[in-house]
Amino acid sequence: MALVIAGERSGVGKTTVTLTLLASLRRRDRLVQSFKVGPDYIDPMFHQHVTGRACRNLDPVLTSEAYVQQCFAHHNQLSEYALVEGVMGLFDGIGHREWGMGHGQEKQKSTDFASTAHIARLLDLPVVLVIDCSRLSGSVAAIAHGYRSFDPRIKIAGVVLNRVGSDRHLSLLKDSLEPLQLPILGTLRRQDNITIPDRHLGLVPTAELPELNALIDRLADLGDTCFDWQRLLPLLKSKSLPHSPHLPHPPSSSVRIAIARDRAFNFYYQDNLDLLQQLGAELVFWSPLEDAGIPKNVQGMYFGGGFPEVFAQQLAENSSVREAVKTAILKGMPTIAECGGLMYLCEQIIDFEGKSWPMAGVLPTSTMMGGRLTLGYRRAVALQDNLLVKANTTVYGHEFHRSHLTLTPTQPLFKTSRYDCEENMGCEGWGLPANVHASYVHLHWGESREIPQRFLKECLKVASSAT
Repeated sequence: MALVIAGERSGVGKTTVTLTLLASLRRRDRLVQSFKVGPDYIDPMFHQHVTGRACRNLDPVLTSEAYVQQCFAHHNQLSEYALVEGVMGLFDGIGHREWGMGHGQEKQKSTDFASTAHIARLLDLPVVLVIDCSRLSGSVAAIAHGYRSFDPRIKIAGVVLNRVGSDRHLSLLKDSLEPLQLPILGTLRRQDNITIPDRHLGLVPTAELPELNALIDRLADLGDTCFDWQRLLPLLKSKSLPHSPHLPHPPSSSVRIAIARDRAFNFYYQDNLDLLQQLGAELVFWSPLEDAGIPKNVQGMYFGGGFPEVFAQQLAENSSVREAVKTAILKGMPTIAECGGLMYLCEQIIDFEGKSWPMAGVLPTSTMMGGRLTLGYRRAVALQDNLLVKANTTVYGHEFHRSHLTLTPTQPLFKTSRYDCEENMGCEGWGLPANVHASYVHLHWGESREIPQRFLKECLKVASSAT
């Protein structure tokens, strides 16, 4: 089987509980595969740091319901135990969504599409509900009862009581829950020595936390004693779903792609990188922060998202790399730049303090940091043929940033709208030079394999011209 860790709302400690479970399992030398609901990059970094295996995102908006099932089945069958960390509260999705074939067929509505509950139903998995008990006692029973009865299709296997203050507090919580006969699968006391720092876009990524291993050790110590392992282990035991696994495509090319991966650029869906490799690409990881130049003998570049604004001074000081990136692109190097990558290709980044730092200077605009958060799923329709998609192609992505461009493109890549209500969000994305795809919209390629195929086709042209 496998287990979904859900919260009754955001901020109740789902990630802490998940990492505690993973750390304790790894200490027992168990092979564990983790998954994360939604378009998250940072939580999966922590999962991978603990398990040693890439965490997989399960998101039916960015991919599809079928892809979520196939992805889970494929990676689940390769491990002993599997764990899915939810997103926000259990039933928090993107609101109403209609689907159906039309032509007389009645359309159905979902109020929790892409929620943790939606994923639990798709995968037929039991749920452990994490409850923040720091400001309640007897009311815990009303919360647990409400979540268990709200949707009878959801199987609540038990609860984890988080931020319990004292033995007396725990006794009150247990007494309140006893009539429900709902198992208490874990109890975590208030912890002063277990804190994961955060900043303007969530948790600080793993590469920036020198004390992370010590923190994981403390979580493993906690996990060894705070969970009812006799009940949990059978629930966590991996069991494959009856869906076809991913089948690798035969290599169609032999190209080398430079993947920028360091503290400034580290937001990548592992499935995207896997697809590039399945299609025959060799991935060369490098650092725009530390390296003296781009990797040699590469035919394409991929700059993912991240925090270039945090490392703007160091990126600016590495002028040899900035110049090498600009020269390569102006000579025709196919280049994908998502969010943080887009920022790096601009003329400069203006940080939160108003200081300006020169960047690669490929795009005739600058990035300015601000307090306003741009967040949400996007429906994006291509306005022109570009590096990744043909004109009029619709793709689904996600935005999450606190920056904006000082100048917008005159020939944008996409017309975007909100996914749930089709509210017009304007036009965005740079496709000039024509070998560049620079956009704030993060894309998952799982259901759109023509995207990496199209990219590699252009990279292959560079490889052919060099021979």
